[in-house]
Amino acid sequence: MWIITLYSDLNITLFEMETEEEAREAFKKMKGCKILSEIVYFNYPQLGTN
Repeated sequence: MWIITLYSDLNITLFEMETEEEAREAFKKMKGCKILSEIVYFNYPQLGTN
């Protein structure tokens, strides 16, 4: 999953995308201070979360 965090004026907005390509296209078009992040989920069987 890909997240774009957009800071503009007094607002912070998060946009969630499924693919890197989709996220990068949207990222290019956005104005303001922005951060593109990839979210990776891990399962730790030793902790009992499956």
